[in-house]
Amino acid sequence: MKFEDLLLEIGGFGRFQIFILFILCLPRINLPMHFLLHNFLAATPSHHCAIPHQEAFVNLTMEEVLLISIPQEPDGTYSSCEMFSQPQFHLLLNSSLQPENNSIIQHCQHGWVYDHSQFTSTISTQWDLVCEQRGLNQATATFFFIGVTMGAVIFGYLSDRFGRKAMLLLSLVFSVIFGMLSAASVSYSMLAITRTLTGVALSGVSLIILPFGMEWVDIQHRTFSGILTSIFWSIGNMLLAMVAYLVREWHWLLVAVTGPCLLSIVCLWWVPESARWLIANGKVKQAQRHLLQCARMNGREDFTVSPEALRRMSTNKNPGQSYSYISLFRTPVLRKISLCSGAVWFGVAFSYYGMSMNLTGFGLNMYLSQFVLGIIEIPAKMIMYVLVNRVGRRQSQAWTLILTGLSIGANVIIPKSETLFLAIMGKGFSEAAFTTVFLYTSELYPTILRQNGMGYTSFVARLGGALAPLVFLLDEVWRSLPEVTYCAVAVCCGSVAFLLPETLNVRLPEVSSILPCTWKSLLD
Repeated sequence: MKFEDLLLEIGGFGRFQIFILFILCLPRINLPMHFLLHNFLAATPSHHCAIPHQEAFVNLTMEEVLLISIPQEPDGTYSSCEMFSQPQFHLLLNSSLQPENNSIIQHCQHGWVYDHSQFTSTISTQWDLVCEQRGLNQATATFFFIGVTMGAVIFGYLSDRFGRKAMLLLSLVFSVIFGMLSAASVSYSMLAITRTLTGVALSGVSLIILPFGMEWVDIQHRTFSGILTSIFWSIGNMLLAMVAYLVREWHWLLVAVTGPCLLSIVCLWWVPESARWLIANGKVKQAQRHLLQCARMNGREDFTVSPEALRRMSTNKNPGQSYSYISLFRTPVLRKISLCSGAVWFGVAFSYYGMSMNLTGFGLNMYLSQFVLGIIEIPAKMIMYVLVNRVGRRQSQAWTLILTGLSIGANVIIPKSETLFLAIMGKGFSEAAFTTVFLYTSELYPTILRQNGMGYTSFVARLGGALAPLVFLLDEVWRSLPEVTYCAVAVCCGSVAFLLPETLNVRLPEVSSILPCTWKSLLD
């Protein structure tokens, strides 16, 4: 008997599964509020060089002081990073006579003055992360995703070794601790360290939730549960826009997006460990207890199963034995799956965060852009629910990622006034690709390696997420180079998805159902 057959006997998608999925979706809401927080945490409002007071300025208006102290850009706006070494009083007579001698122009010498109409404070205004320090501002997101990358490796292994529930609880607890420490940061260095550690902790939440829920669900409802879990990411995406709109001070914004983790910690008490993981690791008595609990809650009171029957179902003949990331590359089948899925994950994350962290230029304010791009994700997920069951996982994964790249690349040749439509299309395809890749990957690996596989692919994805914000700095080389880079990576990685096996209506692999007999002997 396979575990899927057992699930059908106890109710493969009853009240028990719905209850568990609902609780697991609560921390899922919290994830985008941290993963996309950089848009508001490190937002850079309009600014100009601070102008020291002089007696000659007494009878001048602020606009006149700016005119004689700050050079103007070609579009008529004041420079954000430069000032005149001496006031240019002749500009009061004719402001069009901009100085041609660049020797009187210098970088800001006395700090900056920021427009606080939109943000009370951000880390950019707190530590002047503008102009020459602009790279440090973008690096804040990179530090966070480096933490997520490290966390993927750590929690991918630990959740396979010590269980899904224990590691999910641990990651939530550390998310609260480091999130609050981030809010209390008194220096940029402290913020960079605590945000990195927050990324490590939240990586466990991101990594464990979907496989944890799917291991309790039957084949017929596997896609539905994956899409449902993913929709709560989009809800969190929209909630981030509303929370950021209400909380304009970066310290309290961090507190506001971290606090909900406490609710998830409390609710996790009622979620049992994955019975599939328990059986695979020889803990059959505990698995029996949870399976009977599931059957009772689903109205299958007559269900019984013995520990001996569960022990025979175990795919791991050496329960004490653990498997490392090296196990993902030991056979040709797993090697191909791991290399190809890693490339796909990199492309998905690289393009998704490249779009999600560029909220300007769409003709909307930041909060509305965040909300609109979040709500677009929901119909994209609904469409994917149909597509992955009709055309399959492989085709859906490949084409959504390729179309994401083409939508981004089209921005190079389409007038800027029409980019909102392309942004909507690209974000929809990008979210569809992300939704599919979570579901697809969790179906590719056997139970005893599933979290290792998810950890490895998540590690590669977070490398893409870490690099995505830094690509914006390439606009100093060529204005369209960031878009060209995102496009090329997405199209290439999307094409790699065609090399992966199809998993539509296939049982979740244990060992022998996906791997050669020689691999099973290696495991034993």
